[in-house]
Amino acid sequence: MNDRQLGPWRKSTRSGGADNCVEVTTATDLYVGVRDSKNPDGVLVFGPDGWFEFIEGVRNGEFDA
Repeated sequence: MNDRQLGPWRKSTRSGGADNCVEVTTATDLYVGVRDSKNPDGVLVFGPDGWFEFIEGVRNGEFDA
């Protein structure tokens, strides 16, 4: 699946102005896409359950920055 199949991308309002932007698309009910604006070809694609688990992991500090 490529980014065109996922739909329009939007940038996080918390990304700031230094080109360190997280972009997300939720254009379909089946997939959520996440990418770095500096590397638009590096897309992470989640199903609904995986997306909620990923967000929970971020909130719990399970990933290194």
